[in-house]
Amino acid sequence: MERLVFDLESGDAPAARRAPIVVGVVASGNLEVLVEPGGRGRCHVEVATSANGFGEIWEAVLRDFAARRPVAGLALSVNDAGATPAVVTLRLDQAVEEYLGQVP
Repeated sequence: MERLVFDLESGDAPAARRAPIVVGVVASGNLEVLVEPGGRGRCHVEVATSANGFGEIWEAVLRDFAARRPVAGLALSVNDAGATPAVVTLRLDQAVEEYLGQVP
């Protein structure tokens, strides 16, 4: 088990509900993401992953995510069970869209 922490620069997240939300499930090849207020002008991300040694890949995926989405002021907790970068991106997008009320 590896624990990674990132504080990412990003645009300010739009106003949203303040109740935390969880999307996804911790299962083989998948992950869950908890989104809640936090980050103090940045996006704070904590990752607990079963796959050790992939910190650089996590950083690249998360930096790309923070560049595409305004998520400063949010805190994300990720519990990973070996998800691929594509699944990570999908879950992050899904979690933030739900938190910000952008899900149709």
